[in-house]
Amino acid sequence: NYLQIIQSGEFIKEYEILLHDYVGRPTPLYFANRLSEKYGYRIYLKREDLCHTGSHKLNNVIGQALLARKLGKRNIIAETGAGQHGVAAATASALMNLKCTVFMGEKDIQRQYHNVMRMKMLGAELVPVKSGSMTLKDATNEAIRYWINHPADTHYLIGSAIGPHPYPELVGRLQSVISEEIKKQLKEKEGSEKPDAVVACVGGGSNAAGAFWNFINDNGVRLIGAEAGGCGITTGRTAATINAGTEGIIHGCKTMLIQTADGQVCEAHSVSAGLDYPGVGPLHAWLNDIKRAEYIAVNDDQAIESAFELTSLEGIIPALESSHGLALLPKLNLPGGSVIIVLLSGRGDKDLENYINKLDIR
Repeated sequence: NYLQIIQSGEFIKEYEILLHDYVGRPTPLYFANRLSEKYGYRIYLKREDLCHTGSHKLNNVIGQALLARKLGKRNIIAETGAGQHGVAAATASALMNLKCTVFMGEKDIQRQYHNVMRMKMLGAELVPVKSGSMTLKDATNEAIRYWINHPADTHYLIGSAIGPHPYPELVGRLQSVISEEIKKQLKEKEGSEKPDAVVACVGGGSNAAGAFWNFINDNGVRLIGAEAGGCGITTGRTAATINAGTEGIIHGCKTMLIQTADGQVCEAHSVSAGLDYPGVGPLHAWLNDIKRAEYIAVNDDQAIESAFELTSLEGIIPALESSHGLALLPKLNLPGGSVIIVLLSGRGDKDLENYINKLDIR
């Protein structure tokens, strides 16, 4: 039913009004002057960190919550790692008078305390997941288990471009507003809607799916994803799924994932809770397979250093997830003056403890 609903005039009108008046779209495309001077490119930051709730997550959540309501499903469940999707799901549920239950790994609850408190304040029920690695993969497992046992009244509001069909397409389509705006904004600022490259972090990959979506058929635009390398892709403590993984099945889709030779899913590691996932959305696996996009691993220390760099040069504290994209700037081999869009998927309030711990060492 989802295609029929989201293509209806009634849905489109309601969705666009909420994106503008509630989410805060369009988000700015900000020319990062000092960052550009340092790297010799024309660097623009797509400011998804300025969305209500602090990340790109609400674009998808508002759309899916509207869809659930039109399907007559009053119970929302969601999984979350960094907590941003959980907060967004709880926010939309409060707005639309829906019951919200969020599954979150025990490890992530401990390292994302402020987002946990935000979810509770918004009225969501939080279910701690204590199985496996107690992170995003396990939270997704539990959410799917609950969903398949309560299909009549429950909508699984998945947070990334992952999962069984039609979720990867549905989430990518709802997030495509990001690249739609980039094209219009860049035309105003540079006289062309085509950048030389679009850079975004990739865990499950919803923010990157949204940033790449309207450029996929334009081979003149390089699409570059930053994977969470963790401690390094050869260490076994990584979440760089495309670089370190093999083809397999996870959470209802065929994609690349980190697994043993006999198909057991391995525990992923990243300093970023939002990228700490052993799989990747099938769109990204496919884009890599056909060589339309490239995916580069960024380790924990590089991501943290890039966060401090953006803070000191531009006065913006980014989410640890977004910092992985920023860390690709010194790795890009592009001509001087190239126009580069870096997706700033979220703000860094939730990661202050990680940054403070690093400050104590610096």
